[in-house]
Amino acid sequence: MVRDLKQLVKAYDVRGVVPDQWDESLAHAFGAAFVEVVGGSAVVVGHDMRPSSPSLSRAFAEGAASRGADVVEIGLCSTDQLYYASGSLDLPGAMFTASHNPAQYNGIKLCRAGAAPVGQDTGLSDIRELVESWLDEDGKVHVPAAEVAAVGALSAKETLGGYADHLRKLVDLTAVRPLKVAVDAGNGMGGHTVPTVFDGLPLDVVPMYFELDGTFPNHEANPLDPANLVDLQAKVREVGADLGLAFDGDADRCFVIDENGDPVSPSAITALVAEREIARAQANGEANPTIIHNLITSWTVPEVVRDLGGVPVRTRVGHSFIKQEMAETDAVFGGEHSAHYYFRDFWRADTGMLAALHVLAALGGQDGPLSALTAKYERYAASGEINSTVADQAAATEKVRAAYAGLEGVTTDELDGLTVAGPDWWFNLRASNTEPLLRLNAEAKDPAKMAELRDGVLAIVRG
Repeated sequence: MVRDLKQLVKAYDVRGVVPDQWDESLAHAFGAAFVEVVGGSAVVVGHDMRPSSPSLSRAFAEGAASRGADVVEIGLCSTDQLYYASGSLDLPGAMFTASHNPAQYNGIKLCRAGAAPVGQDTGLSDIRELVESWLDEDGKVHVPAAEVAAVGALSAKETLGGYADHLRKLVDLTAVRPLKVAVDAGNGMGGHTVPTVFDGLPLDVVPMYFELDGTFPNHEANPLDPANLVDLQAKVREVGADLGLAFDGDADRCFVIDENGDPVSPSAITALVAEREIARAQANGEANPTIIHNLITSWTVPEVVRDLGGVPVRTRVGHSFIKQEMAETDAVFGGEHSAHYYFRDFWRADTGMLAALHVLAALGGQDGPLSALTAKYERYAASGEINSTVADQAAATEKVRAAYAGLEGVTTDELDGLTVAGPDWWFNLRASNTEPLLRLNAEAKDPAKMAELRDGVLAIVRG
């Protein structure tokens, strides 16, 4: 196993190959370290459908109990179901999942009570250092005995019903017309949550890959890759569905397909949900509701928010930045280009399921098709994220900056990488934290300008 846990502990979570990089002994150590760093008399633990998840989750639970914490095990769950448990029980939590990674991977997403995130700057690096101090030269774990009054107790709790009830209280679905919806769970946790959340709604659900199978026999559970949407797009067209929904492996992200089988951009979904959440906040007397968006979502999002009397706040990419800004501004909603959607009424945590319910309510509350409903949120042509392998990321970025610096009407900022903007276009160039990559996102008022902008920046980066 790894002795340098920096390979295993990422910016926001723990993630690696089992058993090559970690196993039950390390999971046990992480459970003990989590309790020592985060504190609390109890924790809640859940896991996804990966073959290694039950044993890793139980080892973590026993490690936490060894430090005197009672452990509430909620078993199979989606990541946002774990956040619900953490929020509703007001307990720190641990979710065993590697999200959309291949079957041999597993990981842990950690949170404090109330689903508050645990990242490198909020306790994760302290947990890593403590676990590292318990490793010998061969990478074997030696967790010292703890001086506790008593070992914590392990108990089981069912939370799926409460999770579904909570979500459905946040979206009014009473007036929704009957809809046919194709749902691709990708053999992930959407197959566990969708039947309960959608139960009793006027929906004709066409299920795809609902069987829980952490070996992902049909396709990767990563809807961000267009190749993994092909089956759902074909099914929507085949059965004449009103829309399609695709969930990732731990079902915290949701991608939307319209009735033509075309993907709806996460920026458009962000704008649609923002419009609904602004209206709801204003109806409750909130004058200027704040909406968070990261800096590579479409310009459409802040435009829509301002048009509706809301206040858009632009952040860096990453859930820790979104959640921090939401806490500081009391924002009602936040969205990212990667289809992570955050709600104040869901402990500021991300839940693709709640975003899906908003889409169903918006579509079912009027008579037109989804493509017409979302057309007003598709104001620009976007490149999508394009990766380039670059040995010297800083030098390549500086060449791009120099090429655009001083042009009339052009501004730059460095909130997250380099963002360059003109009157009706912008692009952002960000370095990967873990690979020798530069990530380009470009957007312009028309497709020709976007293509020119995209190709021009790529020529410099790859030249």
